[in-house]
Amino acid sequence: YPSEFLMQKITEDNQIPVHLCVSVSLQYVAGLKGNALVEFFHGNIAEVENEELRHLMWSSVLFYKTPNVEVMACVLLSTKAIYFLLDDSFIHTDEHQSDFWNKENSDCENSSFHLSCCFVLKLNDLQSVNVGLFDQYFRITGHSADHIVTCLTRDSYNTHTFIQQLMAVLSLLARTPSPEPVDKDFYSEFGSKNTGKMENYELIHSSRVKFIYPNEEEIGDLAFLVAEKMDGLTNLQSLNILLYVLAFQVNHVEGSAQNTSSLQPKTLILTSSDLFLFDEDYISYPLPEFAKEPPKRDKYQLVDGRRIRDLDRVLMGYQTYPQALTFVFDDVQNEDLMQNLTLDHFGE
Repeated sequence: YPSEFLMQKITEDNQIPVHLCVSVSLQYVAGLKGNALVEFFHGNIAEVENEELRHLMWSSVLFYKTPNVEVMACVLLSTKAIYFLLDDSFIHTDEHQSDFWNKENSDCENSSFHLSCCFVLKLNDLQSVNVGLFDQYFRITGHSADHIVTCLTRDSYNTHTFIQQLMAVLSLLARTPSPEPVDKDFYSEFGSKNTGKMENYELIHSSRVKFIYPNEEEIGDLAFLVAEKMDGLTNLQSLNILLYVLAFQVNHVEGSAQNTSSLQPKTLILTSSDLFLFDEDYISYPLPEFAKEPPKRDKYQLVDGRRIRDLDRVLMGYQTYPQALTFVFDDVQNEDLMQNLTLDHFGE
């Protein structure tokens, strides 16, 4: 340890997504390569001497306690824990930590010394991993509200790779074996299914950590929700969700020193007839076992919806991934012209 392959892989993965801004301290981490990166991990982050760094990933993260604050993090997976090296901006959003972080020495301000906050989730505290629709994100759940984190990878490959690495590391954990299952009788086996709702697919790892994947019903629920937002849709069977993707809506900010663009996280859903933007709660659902009440907002909140037939043109940017798309719709707002004429001239 570390092997040549691991060094190469971690160096390749150590790249901040180009569309997201990070602090100077995280830029420093992203500039490390090979041996320097492993030494940085052992010298500054690792809690135990004999733990090994196995995987590195850059991702936006959400915490259960601050569901509205999406922050960039360098996620480091070792044989003992998952470390989230956080952007400085997150520190000031957490009231409990602000007192500590504001006590900076004045002589540090003009030096090359930068603080970062590191959140640690030990593998022994890990209880379940919920994988989001189409592997666009995943939620890691520990034993309390402080130990729930969602990684918004917005990339099925990154999600899949992290899950595989996590399973491999969990296999190394020495945990006490589960008790032998008790033989159930016919009535208890089938009588408890009174919720009327199909459970999600669960894979229970040998370390007793649950890996939970969405089932077909989740897409069905989403299709029903979308159908409710569409006027005049009579046949739910004909509604197909063609695309579900976590994206950003670009809001152009004028009047600043240089015209900048702020990125608002959105869920984009494309059906055969409409294009929708939703605000989605990626952290509160499904409800953790200790939750006493449902979340304050619904899982999906409609922000904008337009008919494909009103789409005039699509402008494509020429930059590399991630690609920017501009959808230009014509001015007729969500109503058929003939229907309006009928109402005006022949209705009451």
